[in-house]
Amino acid sequence: MNRRSLISAALAGVAVFVTATASVAADWPKRPINLVVPYKAGGGTDAYARAISAAAADVLDVPVVVVNKPGSGGLNGANSVVGARPDGYTMMMTSGGSFLLSTMTRDTKIDALESFEFVAQVGKLQTSLMVPKDSPFQTVQDVIDAAQANPGSLRWAHSGRGGFHFVGGLGFLANNHIEAQDVPFKGGGPTRAALIGSQADFGFLGVQQLAGFEDNLRALAVNSAERDSIMTEVPAFGELGIPFAAVSSPVIVFAPKGTPAEVITAMEAALAEIAAKPEFAELLAKRGTGPVYANGADAKAGLTAMKADAAPLVAGLTK
Repeated sequence: MNRRSLISAALAGVAVFVTATASVAADWPKRPINLVVPYKAGGGTDAYARAISAAAADVLDVPVVVVNKPGSGGLNGANSVVGARPDGYTMMMTSGGSFLLSTMTRDTKIDALESFEFVAQVGKLQTSLMVPKDSPFQTVQDVIDAAQANPGSLRWAHSGRGGFHFVGGLGFLANNHIEAQDVPFKGGGPTRAALIGSQADFGFLGVQQLAGFEDNLRALAVNSAERDSIMTEVPAFGELGIPFAAVSSPVIVFAPKGTPAEVITAMEAALAEIAAKPEFAELLAKRGTGPVYANGADAKAGLTAMKADAAPLVAGLTK
């Protein structure tokens, strides 16, 4: 085949690809959309996914099916989506902060900022310092005093090393010059259950995990400068004057790289509509959270800034 024939064949292939891509975008969605959550059911990210699924009924013409694929700090689920067909029928909803930190601290080829298309942010998770309801610790200062009196004697629970709850806990320990033994669990639900069962003296887990479990847990402070917009009864480290590391996590929907721009735009618009629905807010309020929407570009910018802020905190974890 001569050079001109090769060029003609290549152009024909490009035309077929573009036409096929446009066709996929025009027909989307025609079947259920699988929304992969890379954590066990029962956690904060899972709550957002299930609220999306319920509130999407009159926004999208097809069901949104939540698929939990936990493991490796969220990377098992991410690996299943990064290689999925980019046709808009497989997406991932994850805790952006934990996902970012996992890619920064674990041996993986996945880049949180570049391996996926950003669709939209629909919420925000904040970690908090909690203790069992019958704990002798009534305040954050009680925890600090006990840890200083007996360095390394206290045990603290979290949902996995490398996640934003873990890094938030490390920041609290480091900034208050105390030591404690960390006890990792697989997800927010199991962490909450372990803390209720007094398998640890305190824990760092999403403040929304308190909702419905007020008789079993006591939240001493939210890991932020200001109180959470939903769980307003819990004080913030900032207002208490307690040093902390400002680590939180946007809840972001990602799509496989190469998903047609038209599909990304359509899903972004659908998520904006869903996030604005009173039904969505009501479903989340039952779980102690609320909608926090940002388009894909803004979600990526926020996670990019978080990476720069988190780098010093995770430097020691990768050595």
